[in-house]
Amino acid sequence: MRPSPHHAHSARGLLGALLTSLVSLAALLTTASPAQADTTICQPFGTTTIQGRYVVQNNRWGTSATQCIAVTDSGFRITQADGSVPTNGAPKSYPSVYNGCHYTNCSPGTKLPAQLSTISSAPTSVSYGYVNDAAYNASYDIWLDPTPRTDGVNRTEIMIWFNKVGSIQPIGSPVGSAGVAGRDWQVWSGNNGSNDVLSFVAPSAITNWTFDVMDFARQAVSRGLAQNNWYLTSVQAGFEPWQNGAGLAVNSFSSTVNTGSSGDPGGPGGPTACKVAYATNDWQGGFTADVTITNTGSSPVRGWTLAFTLPSGQRITNGWNANLSGASGAVTASNVTHNGEVPAGGRATFGFQGTSGGAFAKPSAFSLNGSACTTG
Repeated sequence: MRPSPHHAHSARGLLGALLTSLVSLAALLTTASPAQADTTICQPFGTTTIQGRYVVQNNRWGTSATQCIAVTDSGFRITQADGSVPTNGAPKSYPSVYNGCHYTNCSPGTKLPAQLSTISSAPTSVSYGYVNDAAYNASYDIWLDPTPRTDGVNRTEIMIWFNKVGSIQPIGSPVGSAGVAGRDWQVWSGNNGSNDVLSFVAPSAITNWTFDVMDFARQAVSRGLAQNNWYLTSVQAGFEPWQNGAGLAVNSFSSTVNTGSSGDPGGPGGPTACKVAYATNDWQGGFTADVTITNTGSSPVRGWTLAFTLPSGQRITNGWNANLSGASGAVTASNVTHNGEVPAGGRATFGFQGTSGGAFAKPSAFSLNGSACTTG
């Protein structure tokens, strides 16, 4: 991994072109052998591998002060984090562990880059260790691009902020809240001049979590920041420190990408046959809707997004069993972890509550992963 203009603030985008030219030189300083317990890396862009499948990187790009990490068989710990930078600008670094490719350095045996439409699931797990005497975020990053590039900054960055300490904030501005992968998040959206950034900030610190990366990738698609024919190029777990940071640790990390053939009709975004039942209970000023999706095709659906338009005057206030994007007008509902796979002949259900004005009506049409569904 190389100096990261793609990590969170506009100043980083300005450094991108110059820093990318250092790739060849930095590669000479990179540690390439598999890590032993407590291997120490202090080179700014030094890397090593763990478990024969993940890359750990020091990735100190935003300061000349010393940063060292101790790499274990399951993760890493920051042992020295000298210096501070202003909390209203870019962080000092992004020490992290990753699966995938970044600045031409690909983790051993990775399936990435992989087209989103071919990924059935991407389960991952991470465990963090935190400190209080620092300013930092604990960030899980997901990188998406229209091309299967391995050599630089991708078009869209999804940041999952497991924790933040100090007066720092994501790129852009808050755009609301969302339920994704069974948790509630504050959502921020913006760009740093070189790529779009979609951030999901936890309301309180998450120490460890297992989830499906595709739940967040589908959020980017539903918000117009990616498309199903784009590529997932890497996933990374680490820290962005602004001040201090010694003692921060990724205690463990795992990442798997499950893919099917590119023509798999059950893949996310692939064509499928479907039927939607939309049962409602309405009263003066409000309503509930229970939605049942039936897979009427001959192949399983692995990851789904249902699109529909609410009639004028209706607005969603809360929902269940789906990630909902849009509260009025055009709405998309995507699966959560437990209902993402719908076998041939099987069903998935979700629902929501809302407010309404005037005569109540139901949506006139539904499409599942881009294919029109019958109703009834």
